[in-house]
Amino acid sequence: MITADNITSHEFIGLNTEIVQSTNPQVIGLNGRIENETKSMFTINTENGMKSIAKSTSNWKFSIDSNDVIVEGSRIAKRPFDRIGGKA
Repeated sequence: MITADNITSHEFIGLNTEIVQSTNPQVIGLNGRIENETKSMFTINTENGMKSIAKSTSNWKFSIDSNDVIVEGSRIAKRPFDRIGGKA
């Protein structure tokens, strides 16, 4: 189960997110559902179509159990497999 304490070690695909801070002011406030994730990017399905956004340059807001959790992009800028703790 995803909680505020362990969100950085879980899968993000399928979660709704919003960018609350970024080095690119044009993406602040962008929100939608995460459709794909790579080491450095999220692909978000927004009301204006799919957008690919760098993880490390933004802070991301997720709603977990009716609580907003802010995650620094630099903490999650890893391959999903590595972040989740998978073994080869």
